[in-house]
Amino acid sequence: MTQIPARTVTQTGLRNIAIIAHVDHGKTTLVDGLLKQSHVFRDPDAAGNLIMDSNDLERERGITILAKNTAITYNDIKINVIDTPGHADFGGEVERVLNMADGCLLLVDAVEGPMPQTRTVLMRALELGLRAVVVINKIDRANARVEEVLSMTQDLFLDLATDPEQLEFPVLYTIARDGRAGFAPDELAPDLRPLLDTIVSIIPAPEVALDAPAQLLVASLDYDTHRGRIAIGRVHRGRVHSGDTLVQLAPDGETQRQKVTSLAVFEGLGKREVEGAEAGEIVAITGFAEARIGATLADPEHPEALDTIAIEEPTLRLTFGVNTSPFAGRDGQYSTSRQLRERLFRELETNLSLRVAPTDQPDVFAVSGRGELHLSILVETMRREGYEFQVSRPEVITKRDEHGELVEPVEQLTISTTEEHVGTVTELVGARKARMLDMVNDGRGNVRLEFAIPTRGLIGLRNAFLTATKGNGTMASRLIGYEPWMGSMQSTRSGVLVASETGTALAHGLANAQERGITFIEPGTEVYEGMIVGQNPRTNDIAVNVCRAKKLTNMRSSTADIAIKMTPATILSLEQCLDFLADDELLEVTPKAYRLRKRLLTQDARNKARKHAAQTG
Repeated sequence: MTQIPARTVTQTGLRNIAIIAHVDHGKTTLVDGLLKQSHVFRDPDAAGNLIMDSNDLERERGITILAKNTAITYNDIKINVIDTPGHADFGGEVERVLNMADGCLLLVDAVEGPMPQTRTVLMRALELGLRAVVVINKIDRANARVEEVLSMTQDLFLDLATDPEQLEFPVLYTIARDGRAGFAPDELAPDLRPLLDTIVSIIPAPEVALDAPAQLLVASLDYDTHRGRIAIGRVHRGRVHSGDTLVQLAPDGETQRQKVTSLAVFEGLGKREVEGAEAGEIVAITGFAEARIGATLADPEHPEALDTIAIEEPTLRLTFGVNTSPFAGRDGQYSTSRQLRERLFRELETNLSLRVAPTDQPDVFAVSGRGELHLSILVETMRREGYEFQVSRPEVITKRDEHGELVEPVEQLTISTTEEHVGTVTELVGARKARMLDMVNDGRGNVRLEFAIPTRGLIGLRNAFLTATKGNGTMASRLIGYEPWMGSMQSTRSGVLVASETGTALAHGLANAQERGITFIEPGTEVYEGMIVGQNPRTNDIAVNVCRAKKLTNMRSSTADIAIKMTPATILSLEQCLDFLADDELLEVTPKAYRLRKRLLTQDARNKARKHAAQTG
């Protein structure tokens, strides 16, 4: 629909910026420094670190998962700051909030340089026409290579720029942890004033039509226990006031009229209620109980929808089902099919890159996401909320191209490691259908490798990579497109040890099991028949009785017989459990435990299924 022409004005007292970077390059730490030096806190030292990472999972994992808004004031100019995730799996969070900004701070680690997600988020920002400021962070690291990283960043802009003006960008150097910035690596100011001055002078102030009918695109949602759903977005044009009646234009064409019950702007870590807000400002609106991300809130007399937020399609899928194990219902508060369905579809309201679809089984749902971490964070979040369910092994989402040929997602994999591990890493990814694109040796024993690898080749790769390199390396990836199906991939998974009886695992039974392989559980753990309790070095599965007790007699062969010698159990994390799963296995998730299990719990049922599969070919 055509936009109404109106006289534009410049909001000189306002700046909207997004901070974008690859994971662990220092975005949230830089925001900490900006907040502390803008006198948001009475006692900055008591504010702590990672202030914006309020989610427990974010603090535990040290990564930003959800995009967040804050605002600071510098020289009477309000700066709205959007902190975004850096991991490629949460790219949907970045894509939905970039439209609220007029410029961006691109953070680059002085050692790692531009990484896959750096390219992805910068490409999105430049496509939207955002003005960029480059910040090379962590220049105090012992192996920092500032000049080389700057050259790599300039090459990245050359590849991605859509306008010659985008090649002209200021460069600052920072130590975000110390809250220092400067225009030269050896001339840092004691604070972040050079960065703030650059933001004010380089990032353009919003140019808006104040006299036009109101229009706002919902980019994020929040929730208040008293006021309900909160719609967050930037006022695109006109003015919005508390008490105004607006119409919501959903992406699917549905319309709904509601009254703005309250209006707030961001200030520090919180919000401040206001009577009205003008175009260019980022606001939080209540009153729209059915607010949806991507919907437009507009003047009822001029219901014109803005362009919806474009989100990349998911690449991995797994199933969420009602827990069917013998221990079902013991730990979880929510365990029914209806509760599971409601929770998954509620996630779709804020998690734009997620997809949920029913399957041919009424209590099983297919959930698709951008990657392994994207899906595992959802699993962990639901577990902490009291949900109990079971999930399957992640599988890649394939599709047909215009010629009807089967294609699969392919990712650019960037690995940084040392020279001694190059051969091991190349062999490891080569078995997963990867092909090398580039290899750069910095002359100091560090090597950067780039591969194109099918997304399914990444499943389980991180743990294998860390084991192969003894922790001496980092890896990151981003989706680059689809290529014809590359054929079957050889499985590296061996067999498992399966509990043959239900009961409590005892030291004697586990010691016997450890003669067959490694174990995943400790003595005293409750087990059931069909539960996976360990891994067999060979390819076949073995049924073991870990509940077996030592028979009591008056005879001892030696004092060593009294104390059972055991190897400590290997406790798998959530991601390791998902990587470990085979097609005939499931992961039982409860608020208190993860349990690997066979789909068919009894040995007899598994034997029958194996024979049937052999007969049907």
